[in-house]
Amino acid sequence: MPRRHDPERRQRIIDAAIRVVGNKGLAGLSHRTVAAEADVPLGSTTYHFATLDELMTAALRQANEGFAKVIAARGGLTDADADLPAELAGLLGEWLAGDRTGVELEYELYLAALRRPALRPVAAEWAEDVAALLARRTDPLTARALVALMDGICLQVLLTGAPYDEEYARDALSRLMPRPRPDTEAPSAPRPSEGPAGR
Repeated sequence: MPRRHDPERRQRIIDAAIRVVGNKGLAGLSHRTVAAEADVPLGSTTYHFATLDELMTAALRQANEGFAKVIAARGGLTDADADLPAELAGLLGEWLAGDRTGVELEYELYLAALRRPALRPVAAEWAEDVAALLARRTDPLTARALVALMDGICLQVLLTGAPYDEEYARDALSRLMPRPRPDTEAPSAPRPSEGPAGR
């Protein structure tokens, strides 16, 4: 019997891997559990992804697209007149207010790179891509600092279960922005006049 052509199978396997991690955590991820979830033969998962690291890398790359989609939908980062800290705080709020399971899943895969070096390049892609976008509005060092703070705020919200505070995020992000320098130094304050000698 000829093999059925299934051009979407690779994508269905990635989608199944994301669902498995979402339902069972990373500990439940294996070629076998993904094959069962995708309803494909076990050999299909190993054909498309020879190792579990390859499968996790594909899943993480797809999960990373969540924040990119929020950025694209809002479009504020490309507006030179927009308040950058306010725009970033709004982006985080919109992202965290969406599919929280998806955000948690993305961070679970992201943090898996601590123990799986093969995941580190793709784990860094999110930070690099966002920093490159922000560098158009500020300098590269500030862009990286903004990304690091955004990452930290998101992790705190996810780990503590605390509600996201957009005003706090906006204020914290504002503190990283370079302060404008005056074109000329302010004149020195006049010295108080001295009274007659002896007084």
